[in-house]
Amino acid sequence: MSACVRAENLTRRLAGEVPVTLVEDVSLEVARGEFVAVMGPSGCGKSSLLYLLGLLDVPTSGRVLMDGEDTTGFDENRLADLRLRRLGFVFQFHFLLAEFTALHNVMLPMRKLGELGEARAQARALDLLAELGVAEHAHKRPEQMSGGQRQRVAIARALANDPMVILADEPTGNLDSVSSATVRDILGTLAREHGKTVIVVTHDSAFASAAGRRIMLVDGHLDQSAHAPG
Repeated sequence: MSACVRAENLTRRLAGEVPVTLVEDVSLEVARGEFVAVMGPSGCGKSSLLYLLGLLDVPTSGRVLMDGEDTTGFDENRLADLRLRRLGFVFQFHFLLAEFTALHNVMLPMRKLGELGEARAQARALDLLAELGVAEHAHKRPEQMSGGQRQRVAIARALANDPMVILADEPTGNLDSVSSATVRDILGTLAREHGKTVIVVTHDSAFASAAGRRIMLVDGHLDQSAHAPG
């Protein structure tokens, strides 16, 4: 499998009287269709690494290549366009807009990209909600749904523009065990059956065990001895 996401010597350092290094000299490759779990103790740089890989943050040094394309030097408009077209994000907090229904939350990325008309965008959003088992909640607002249902709507939104990479930051952190298992299975299926590259930051060992590979981060560094298949 070819590398879908490649990081080369990534370092992210916050300037100040006492500089803080979040990620230091991290190099890794994630193949197309691979399901990878990033683990490590709290404060070790897991989320910082995910934000760098997802082009939400810019490294102090090093580079990120997306499907072979070097993103170094991209301005914010170009980075935003790349995120919108090729990346999908799922966070611990669903970040659904409270004033919109599930359907309209899922349609938002499609409206922003502007390549589908309203009818086609709505049809795709309904299809995604159905695939994720929450079609009956399409016209509900977030507060009318359970945590697990909201997170499945958030995954549908992440898939709206058919991204090649899904990045998830503690996506089951606020869910009960049953909902956590559902989200874990959904993300695993996206990799195995739909060829999506899935990179998940998690502290949940049961979740990580479902991944094809586990990566351990310690104090901003990759622990090479801890790389292991699922």
